[in-house]
Amino acid sequence: MPDAKLEIQLLHDRVMVKVVREAGERRSGGGIVIPATAQVAKRLSWGEVFGVGNHVRTVKVGDRVLFNHEDQFEVEVQGEAYLVMRERDLHAVASERTEHGTGLYL
Repeated sequence: MPDAKLEIQLLHDRVMVKVVREAGERRSGGGIVIPATAQVAKRLSWGEVFGVGNHVRTVKVGDRVLFNHEDQFEVEVQGEAYLVMRERDLHAVASERTEHGTGLYL
C-alpha cells in the first residue's frame, strides 16, 4: 500500500489540536513591547481543533482552545505538527457558539 491515504479517527475523549503560533513580538496590556525571543514561564497556548473523539462533549472541529503545551503528545501528519490530548486537559474554548461564557472576546 504505497502512499495510501487513511482517515484518522480519534478515540474516546481525545482532541487533536494544531498550535496557533504567534509570530513576532507582542505587547503587554500596559503597552510594553515583549520580543519574540523572551522566555515566559508557564504560558498557556491557543490552538485550533482539527479532530475530536466520539466522547468529546464541549468542543467541535474549528474551535480555538487554550491548553498547556508542555505535557501533550505531538504527532506529525502530512508534514504538519499536531498535539493530541484529553478533553479534560483543555482550559478554555473560544467559539462562535454563544451558549454561555465569560463575556470576554478574542
